[in-house]
Amino acid sequence: MSRMTEGQLMSRAAWLYYVGGLNQEQTSARLGLTRARVNRLLQQARETGLVAITVDRRDLGLLPVEDAIRREYGLDHCIATPALGLTAADRAENAALAEFPLRAVGSAAATFLRDALAAKPDAVVGTGWGRTLAQMARHMAGVSAPKARFISLMGSLTANSAFNPFEVVQSLAQATGAEGYFLPVPFIADSAADRDVLRSQRAVVTTLELARYADLALISVGELTEASLLRRQDMISADDLASLRRAGAVGDTNGIFFDASGQPVDHPLNARTLAVGLDDLRRAETMVLSFGIEKIGATRALLRSGVAKGLIIDGDAAMTLAEGLPGVEAAQET
Repeated sequence: MSRMTEGQLMSRAAWLYYVGGLNQEQTSARLGLTRARVNRLLQQARETGLVAITVDRRDLGLLPVEDAIRREYGLDHCIATPALGLTAADRAENAALAEFPLRAVGSAAATFLRDALAAKPDAVVGTGWGRTLAQMARHMAGVSAPKARFISLMGSLTANSAFNPFEVVQSLAQATGAEGYFLPVPFIADSAADRDVLRSQRAVVTTLELARYADLALISVGELTEASLLRRQDMISADDLASLRRAGAVGDTNGIFFDASGQPVDHPLNARTLAVGLDDLRRAETMVLSFGIEKIGATRALLRSGVAKGLIIDGDAAMTLAEGLPGVEAAQET
């Protein structure tokens, strides 16, 4: 029998492996070659085009959307929950459907946090505030991480609610058995001078220093509208909202008001906020949690700042955020 050429060996290895269903060890035994040689032949088969691998787009879900967003904003992670195709009318008519994006993002964030704590049990985790983070905390029951430390990245709200920074930290600490730290100061001081005095207090200095060097930071993003949580909680007035928008602000995170490029705007409120700044957040593995179509503008702006290493977002909002980006057309058609 004549000796087979490299091309013939490559074809036979590819057929046995991809069509015949043999694994690499079985293929190498069948051809009388080493497993390393078969591995090289299979790689050459793909590189030369002898083997073309196709994936049914119908089963990809939002993977192309996630990948497009990740590449566009230089992220390490992008996690999109299933898209429901909800319209404004759907959300208005069905309260359960209206809450789905929030619940989905909270659940996905909890899964990410559980994996992060499993990889680094003694992690320092900084948290912001808001409904998304409160929802995430509800999904952490049964997770044990006694060596971890949860710390608020900002001062507390005056109103007592589940999404207050203090409550978020406490819920996470209680659920996991970890230690919890919070900033014993208001979210927004009465004046820039008051903020400086508060920041000089020993308890605040110690807590802020720990927060600045968190391993993981979980923050939410808010839109600047009358329907935003900041307005509904009366943390900013209607006049504040109007002046912020005149200054170019499109959103906020941790009480830091930023423009369309994700940079803090020149506004008195930014001089009164007690929170870890954007430069410090860039040092951590900062994950932005976002749900709802109404937050797309603010989310896009925050991603442009380079603060985020990752994004967890509901599917419908992800589809909107990815519109026009390369590689998403096929996903949006399926």
